[in-house]
Amino acid sequence: MATMENVIVLVNRIQRACTVLGDHGGGDSGAALPTLWEALPSVAVVGGQSSGKSSVLESIVGRDFLPRGSGIVTRRPLVLQLHKTQEGAQEYAEFLHMPKRRFTDFSLVRKEIEDETDRLTGKTKQISPVPIHLSIYSPHVVNLTLIDLPGLTKVAIEGQPETIVQDIENMVRSYVDKPNCIILAISPANQDIATSDAIKLARDVDPTGERTFGVLTKLDLMDKGTNALDVLEGRAYRLQHPWVGIVNRSQADINKNVDMIIARRKEQEFFASSPDYSHLASRMGSEYLAKLLSQELEAVIRARIPSITSLINKTVDELESEMDHLGRPIASDAGAQLYLILELCRAFDKIFKEHLDGGRPGGDRIYGVFDNQLPSALRKLPFDRHLSVQNVKRVVSQADGYQPHLIAPEQGYRRLIESALNYFRGPAEASVDAVHFVLKELVRTSIGETQELKRFPTLQAELAAACYAALERFREDGRKTTLRLVDMEAAYLTVEFFRKLPQEVEKTGPGNPRTANPPAPADERYADAHFRRIASNVSSYIGMVSETLKNTIPKSVVHCQVREAKRSLLNHFYTQVGRKDAKQLAVLLDEDPALMERRLQCFKRLELYKSARDEIDAVAWTR
Repeated sequence: MATMENVIVLVNRIQRACTVLGDHGGGDSGAALPTLWEALPSVAVVGGQSSGKSSVLESIVGRDFLPRGSGIVTRRPLVLQLHKTQEGAQEYAEFLHMPKRRFTDFSLVRKEIEDETDRLTGKTKQISPVPIHLSIYSPHVVNLTLIDLPGLTKVAIEGQPETIVQDIENMVRSYVDKPNCIILAISPANQDIATSDAIKLARDVDPTGERTFGVLTKLDLMDKGTNALDVLEGRAYRLQHPWVGIVNRSQADINKNVDMIIARRKEQEFFASSPDYSHLASRMGSEYLAKLLSQELEAVIRARIPSITSLINKTVDELESEMDHLGRPIASDAGAQLYLILELCRAFDKIFKEHLDGGRPGGDRIYGVFDNQLPSALRKLPFDRHLSVQNVKRVVSQADGYQPHLIAPEQGYRRLIESALNYFRGPAEASVDAVHFVLKELVRTSIGETQELKRFPTLQAELAAACYAALERFREDGRKTTLRLVDMEAAYLTVEFFRKLPQEVEKTGPGNPRTANPPAPADERYADAHFRRIASNVSSYIGMVSETLKNTIPKSVVHCQVREAKRSLLNHFYTQVGRKDAKQLAVLLDEDPALMERRLQCFKRLELYKSARDEIDAVAWTR
């Protein structure tokens, strides 16, 4: 069974892992809310400038490692994670932005905090909400996560924007507003508690005082004859948790680099020997504060275990779903790689067919070509100009040669019809091309919609190229077949249509004014009325052919292009893939580096959260 202390260690480890994996909150870091990091309790250190925040943190850690100076020193949040190690182990520190370097010289830790702050804000008095993450491993600490925040201030100094006061308060609030945040409110004892910036802010976000711990610093700097008992005993301002007094190192001790262990001992001696505070000595000092915070952290964790477990379970489910979406790692043998490629192709082919058959949008655009574009193109053909009296007269005259036609200008009819039928080639080819472009667009769309393919950009490109090549072949077949339909109409005219013309003449008498095509007298044979009758007859025949082609062109296009795209779009590609060796297949399955990194991060999160769930579940049974 795991112990509660193990869970505090685990929570600390989860918080660090969350920051390493980018799954953390805090200020304006940009993380989505809520995150597991934010669901886990932490301690935010809040206080006005020069209230002794840094000294309190150093006392808890037992190391001198924070920047010092006048004015605003802490200009970025510092997420400080303390990890208790075995007795006798070497102390060291690690920064999240320098994960491969261990700092054993804590003066270098201070310098790196200053340098990392300057990298983002420059050597100015500006602030930034982007936190610095620091872990300290030591046998002299308790397992805690502490967040050192910029000191609250009342006025902007030179080099700072006028909004600095509100900016700092907003940044501090972004941490302490969270219900899982324990507030460590630092106030100096040599100032009236009623003016404490930390207590004022804590009262706003935690009016019941349930998660606020009051810390009184600089007790040794109070005027002689005065004490802070009213505050420490809860009479001046009552909190649900007892106040803790701290005696930090003096400036002289700091200048002499007095060891923190010695400083802690001197602090204990101050309280034990003080006539004012000796009765409170057992619950005063930085060591007691660290233990108190650790106990409170344990209590908060116990209370939050159900919600933490629920969030972890939800996160595990989401990560499992994302892993399925991203795909599992690829096998190295050729057989498995070939099988994967074929499965991916089948997934794409299924989506492509759904677009054509109506399960997904897009296939209706092919029908639009036949129902709108083709009829419109046919209507716009220049038959009016072609069958004008002047053109008919010219064609018929040229067809007659030196001998005029006797009854009907057969050669003239043929030439008029054949030249008119050539106009149909344009709409026929346009229909083939239009459907080709629709099919290409559906290929592109289908590849984009095949989620399994997203991780393989090389395979996407190869698949698209193979599909486009196949569609080009289908287009060429469609063009030949469709133009052959037009050529067939020109090659053999429908005889029955023209047989009706003389028959209708015979059935009507010469005196019948309604005769459709009466024989023209010799003097009228070359009159405009004669050529208009010819144009009318040819126009009727062209109309009949147009209706025929309006029905047969779509049949040809669907047969040669759409049906073949459904039936054999990837056949040639399958043949090519089947001939590739393992190395060539691996190239096709070369993944996007960004996606590979995303999968790795997802896998790490998943392993972390599963481990956290198991360990927290084990602790929950020991309560």
